[in-house]
Amino acid sequence: MSLATESIKTLTITDLSAMKQTGEKISCLTAYDASFTALLDKVGIDLILVGDSLGMVIQGHSTTIPVTVSDMAYHSRSVALARQRAFIVTDLPFASYSNPQQALQNAAHLMQTGGAQMIKLEGAKTDVIGFLVEQGIPVCGHLGLLPQSVNRIGGYKVQGKDDADAQRIIDDAHKIEQAGAGLLVLECVPAQLAADISKLLKIPVIGIGAGIACDGQVLVLYDMLDISIGSRPRFSKNFMAEAENITDAVRRYHQAVKSLQFPGLEHSY
Repeated sequence: MSLATESIKTLTITDLSAMKQTGEKISCLTAYDASFTALLDKVGIDLILVGDSLGMVIQGHSTTIPVTVSDMAYHSRSVALARQRAFIVTDLPFASYSNPQQALQNAAHLMQTGGAQMIKLEGAKTDVIGFLVEQGIPVCGHLGLLPQSVNRIGGYKVQGKDDADAQRIIDDAHKIEQAGAGLLVLECVPAQLAADISKLLKIPVIGIGAGIACDGQVLVLYDMLDISIGSRPRFSKNFMAEAENITDAVRRYHQAVKSLQFPGLEHSY
């Protein structure tokens, strides 16, 4: 499915784990199509997240809730056909992993049809994570702000601000790692909490609005290019502001992550 050649090595979860061990930051952006994927890959972005954020930036919805498994498979396949080096993680969308068997069926579809190397799901669903890992499906966890639960939590709010909530997130992070997940995304949590979790876990922790101490950073591509509908989140940055073109903006983001220049205090909580 990939256009990769023998001269270009496709990154694996082992490579990302090695980057954590050596202290090299992991650069990650979302992508949903072949053209942007080829650009990100050329610049050297390490990890491409085919996020259900496509529901908002591609489809025009106000949340990620309407996104379907078919939507995710279509966009993941478009990404997989164009990438050569980057590691691909694809979201399981809302209500597509309510139980282990449902999760297996949908995750297998995203890997077989969508070309995903790993699937991502929200929350400490350790029974689902453990079952998928047993079936040979790599899993990325997601804690903190959970966009698929936005209706339950009452909006897009920073999570883990009080001691009890922070401890719950730490406990859930341990459970997700113990269940066999190979990556963890932390979204919209205080920087110190994210730093503590990144230090405690052996698996790489990718932050978004979670401070600079995470093992890597991810942003929604359309946000950092300042072309998203609506306002840009505080934790994002307009990398187009000083760039010559889109490729330069992505390169500036990649270099800023690698050199610990992003995120700054103004992008953290």
